[in-house]
Amino acid sequence: MKAIHQNSRFFSRISNESRRFSHNAYPALDDHLEIPNSPAKSTDPFNFNPKVTAFLVSDSTHLRQVRQIFARIIRSHFLDIYPEAFHYNNICRVFTRLDSPKDALRVFIAMCRAGVLPDNFTLPIVLKAASRSFDLFLTEQLHGVSVKHDLENDVYCESGLISSYCKAGEIDNARKVFDNSTERKRGSWNALIGGLSQSGRAKEALDMFMLMMRRRISPDDVTMVSLTSACGTLGDFNLAIQLHKFVFQVKTFEKSDLLMMNSLIDMYGKCGRMDLASKVFFEMSEKNVSSWTSMIVGYAAQGLVVEALDCFHHMIKTGITPNGVSFVGVLTACVHGGMVQEGKNYFNMMIYSYKIKPTLPHYGCMADLLGRAGLLDEAKVMVDLMPLKANVVIWGCLMGACEKFGNVKIGEWVGNQLIEMDPENDGVYVALSNIYASHGMWEDVERMRSFMKERTMIRLPAYSLPEASA
Repeated sequence: MKAIHQNSRFFSRISNESRRFSHNAYPALDDHLEIPNSPAKSTDPFNFNPKVTAFLVSDSTHLRQVRQIFARIIRSHFLDIYPEAFHYNNICRVFTRLDSPKDALRVFIAMCRAGVLPDNFTLPIVLKAASRSFDLFLTEQLHGVSVKHDLENDVYCESGLISSYCKAGEIDNARKVFDNSTERKRGSWNALIGGLSQSGRAKEALDMFMLMMRRRISPDDVTMVSLTSACGTLGDFNLAIQLHKFVFQVKTFEKSDLLMMNSLIDMYGKCGRMDLASKVFFEMSEKNVSSWTSMIVGYAAQGLVVEALDCFHHMIKTGITPNGVSFVGVLTACVHGGMVQEGKNYFNMMIYSYKIKPTLPHYGCMADLLGRAGLLDEAKVMVDLMPLKANVVIWGCLMGACEKFGNVKIGEWVGNQLIEMDPENDGVYVALSNIYASHGMWEDVERMRSFMKERTMIRLPAYSLPEASA
């Protein structure tokens, strides 16, 4: 009864969101689109040929290109002449495909302002854009829109809502949508299993799969990719073997199995069985950058430095361009091998040869690499010059290095950063105490211990014991 009451409150709130849905949730279209100053010519194909327009939009491969096309569509008043959901859906879909979710959301806002009603294709596309923005408020608004237009039980809308809630970190709300479904299709099961797996709740994902099988709903390739990812998180080799058998049952000749095979490589790598990962890899008739990257990352995680770097160079020789994750694997291998100069070379190769902007994982690898080699001054300069704000992982690597080499000056600098980010972390005080002790700075050691004692007393909860009866 309590669960039913909670669900009713949740859906009552969502119903309110449908009435409060604001068309001004995102800035006006003109703020971000390149609208030409000159009016459209009468010969502009957008004025009279919807098929040509749809093709031009769908065929766009660059963000600038689709923005320019959409600007011409606006100028030619094409959407006033053909106010159909299909054209708005098509533009939203391409913006989402080209990793520009905010542009997709702006188009949806324009659609609502124009009075064009969303259909069962609109909301799944817009929900995908919302999930990439990790926008919970927008997801709730779109949920309200689906209720308002009686689309919440549409198979695609339902799975889109579940995925969007999961990516916003609202697993409980995703589960409420799932539980409230009148007829759960495979897409909804996949969305929830995938959401649980991506949220690190691997055991729950596997439990949901078992329930799915008991309901006699057949898994597909999407199901298996989520499950193999969950299995990799658990590192359960026996389960990995069972899931591999399931993959063979799910494989179809009509559809490429590349995604499933890549997920198997990743799963075996995380289970520490690179022999089986390489067997899957070499039996694949088609390989892409994800296939090679899974092998590189797997080898690197197991400390197989030579194999990881050989795999990277073979990938380049076959003509496949590495991505950011490929270089995370390569840099991780350099960390395990203590290959400082090689790591610097690969880091520069990523930036200058492949035009890949470093992210926190890349900087984390470099901080670890330099720290382990005792190059703490160089690591400090790198962190200071980073265009990104260092996270707790990077600071933790540096603190470990400072403790290892007894660097007081940089250790205190790192410690201040860690305390500011996570005041409850006692490990910082322990590390600083060890650094001071290595230099015989006993007054500072005692000061750290006093800090820890005070913090322990502050956090110590009060309790009482019942008196024993005579």
